[in-house]
Amino acid sequence: MRQVYFGMSSPGPTIRITPKSGIAGGEVTIECDGFDTGNPARCVVWFGTERAHIVALGPRRVVALVPELKQGGSAEVILESPGQRSPPATFVIGKRIAEDLHPVTNPAFDPEDGALFVTRSGSRGEQLPVSLFRIELNGEVSEFSGDITNPTAIAFDEAGQMFVTSRVEGTVYRVNPSREAVAFVRNLGIATGMAFDSAGTMYVGDRTGTIYKVNAIGEEKAWVHLEPSVSAYHLAFGPEHALYVTGPSVTSFDSIYRIDQQGEVGVFYKGLGRPQGLAFDDRGNLYLAAALKGRRGIVRISSEGDAELFAAGMNLVGLVFSSRGDLVVASNDSVYSLSLGINGTLLG
Repeated sequence: MRQVYFGMSSPGPTIRITPKSGIAGGEVTIECDGFDTGNPARCVVWFGTERAHIVALGPRRVVALVPELKQGGSAEVILESPGQRSPPATFVIGKRIAEDLHPVTNPAFDPEDGALFVTRSGSRGEQLPVSLFRIELNGEVSEFSGDITNPTAIAFDEAGQMFVTSRVEGTVYRVNPSREAVAFVRNLGIATGMAFDSAGTMYVGDRTGTIYKVNAIGEEKAWVHLEPSVSAYHLAFGPEHALYVTGPSVTSFDSIYRIDQQGEVGVFYKGLGRPQGLAFDDRGNLYLAAALKGRRGIVRISSEGDAELFAAGMNLVGLVFSSRGDLVVASNDSVYSLSLGINGTLLG
């Protein structure tokens, strides 16, 4: 809790912001006591020098939308009304690093040089002139490839080779250093999510309900069957070498599946709205794009199953951690970076 003082001389109530990070358009809640809302038109929420749009206003609770800051980073949040101005509380806002994209799951970092790869996936069957983009460490965005129709998941194996799924073709492509996309394995249904285990085995999620295992020479076999997804399966490896899977359905109470090495399926967590891309930090916490109790953004779930909204954001589809501790989140048209000092795992 942060002690704040309204006015010049009398101590005021505390305020608390949840979550404490987010991207432009995300919804945050500011809990307070005694905020003067007698003149709503003169009540303001400041994020640094930017005024936020207020969604709901009351003396104990204010809901606001995160404004966009060009540079991102930490911002001082202040509540202001006639005769009252709270001391600042800290909030981390993501910096938009690329736009006019169409990711549908996690972006991915090249382990060799740290460049970020992200898709412009397009609608089903749409052949775009450029469907893969590369974002350098300095933020420069360049066109990378247009050879893959409806690219969905991107993953790198332990040797640094890049693989991309095409959901319209049911194919995984291997992209070589000269940017040529070569079919590695076919006939995987509506191939969406992809991840590698510690032994280098590839796993691919067919959104109609099958998880495939693919060996080093591109031979596939059906491994596990789950409920179909209305959009995609998203895969990541977590503690004890288990595979974690999300697949949004038509309900608002979806599950995260945990599949052990023997292929036994269990429910790790239930009660999320449209859970999508996911990743683990080095402490075993799971992060994923989802809605929790009606609030949207990045949800963090501990290994014990305790869930909280970690970062606010709308229309999020995936995330990935950089080697520098940044959390990169992807919406359905843009990519943002939040400097949070979190180290991700090597798998997933």
